[in-house]
Amino acid sequence: MEADYVVVGAGSAGCVVANRLSANPKNRVILLEAGGRDLNPWIHIPVGYFKTIHNPAVDWCYKTEPDPGLNGRSIEWPRGKVLGGSSSLNGLLYVRGQAQDYDRWAQMGNKGWSWDDVLPLFKRAESNERGADEFHGSDGPLSVSNMRIERPITDAWVKAAQAAGYPFNPDYNGASQEGVGFFQLTARNGRRCSAAVAYLNPARKRPNLRIVTHAQVDRVTLENGRCTGVEYTDRGGVVHHVKAAREVILSGGAINSPQLLMLSGIGEAAQLAEHGIEVQADLPGVGKNMQDHLQARLVYKCNEPTLNDEVRSLWGQAKIGLRYVANRTGPMTMAASLATGFLKTRETVETPDIQFHVQPLSAENPGKGADPFSAFTMSVCQLRPESKGEIRLKSRNPRAYPAIIPNYLSTKTDCDTVVEGVNIARRIARHAPLTEKISQEFRPNADLPMDDYDATLDWARSNTASIYHPTGTCKMGTDKTAVVDAALRVHGIHGLRVADCSIMPEIVSGNTNAPAIMIGEKCADLILSEVN
Repeated sequence: MEADYVVVGAGSAGCVVANRLSANPKNRVILLEAGGRDLNPWIHIPVGYFKTIHNPAVDWCYKTEPDPGLNGRSIEWPRGKVLGGSSSLNGLLYVRGQAQDYDRWAQMGNKGWSWDDVLPLFKRAESNERGADEFHGSDGPLSVSNMRIERPITDAWVKAAQAAGYPFNPDYNGASQEGVGFFQLTARNGRRCSAAVAYLNPARKRPNLRIVTHAQVDRVTLENGRCTGVEYTDRGGVVHHVKAAREVILSGGAINSPQLLMLSGIGEAAQLAEHGIEVQADLPGVGKNMQDHLQARLVYKCNEPTLNDEVRSLWGQAKIGLRYVANRTGPMTMAASLATGFLKTRETVETPDIQFHVQPLSAENPGKGADPFSAFTMSVCQLRPESKGEIRLKSRNPRAYPAIIPNYLSTKTDCDTVVEGVNIARRIARHAPLTEKISQEFRPNADLPMDDYDATLDWARSNTASIYHPTGTCKMGTDKTAVVDAALRVHGIHGLRVADCSIMPEIVSGNTNAPAIMIGEKCADLILSEVN
């Protein structure tokens, strides 16, 4: 096979790139996806992430290495292995981050990535049911909508947070992120709007776009410092070579993209030598600079029914299902959380440094069902962690998973922030009207003193989990640890770019799906502007 552009990975950014490049009928585009088509019906039902996360048919099912920062625990890192990538099994939450995040990227030498530069891309991508305004678009491919479910317990949380002194914010993607309120989600009429639904489905019939599933790329091919294409192996074990007349764009995500670069001889020379891989470009930053959002999930038992009770019986499940079939409302339309808050742990920070995800249910793990009692969850994560981990090869075999070394809670700022975040959550829970609904502090229990820093930190190390936002492993920049430049071109290699969350020099202050889609829009613009 041969095309002008070969896009590797049909995730949040890859779907965008494939759509935008193939919009010009003169551009031949091939999109390769390691997973299959998004045919599982649970993918398209918002609450279906309870069924798809940890399902090896659509999830890579990664796990981290045991981490000292988590008291030696290894935790799960779900990533999408299906058309749409992680946007087909994420929590659907539409969050852009803070304007300062992108201004900081630009200040680090990445011209064209300031907030003023990227806001038009967010707006172009978006079709917000609230309509267009200074911050939002209304005619883009990505549907953004309000929740189609309300629950008294999450409404009470928002009121309690206001009673605790935090302002209400009707639009955290607007002029300011700070405050408490309710999430918007990437959905249309009660159905998930993944990147595949938004960007691939409208482009499927284009004769110049070819989508190949079950095509896990083994390496990119290089000749005299130029990327000429890729090799992939199909399900039958047959190796295929795909030639790229112009460029290859890697959109495999923060794990797969650096792994593929290293397998192709692009990375830290010493690490490549360990696995007998010939060095094509010595880029020591490949796989480094990894950042993720770590969440502490606090669970409170309630003296009134929550969603836990509704899903516990077959009759309750039937009522939920009938409501969804009848009018596309109710619990089956629920994103990962209903209420949110972007707050400051201390007055010395300029912008919010923690984020809340509040759910009208509780579960030990999103893929393992609700707890057998009435409860709700307050999840709090640090928005801008200082701790940085890495992706390292374990083998030169493309089918062998790399080592994921997150290095969580390895700086004092991160430890201080997670402790204060937990304490803020516990203080909010002690304000009305939540106090009338809570019967027990369950996780952590009331025996954990709020003024005991060490005990709270130890609880966090033993109970926190990823919120599934790995970033930064193919850092954009100009210093010696950078992997791509501001045009997303891999340093030292012609005809090869990376477009996914791995290019973030610093993690954004919020969920990463919307920024990943923006990165895809930006990459397509960069390529098309050079051609034209």
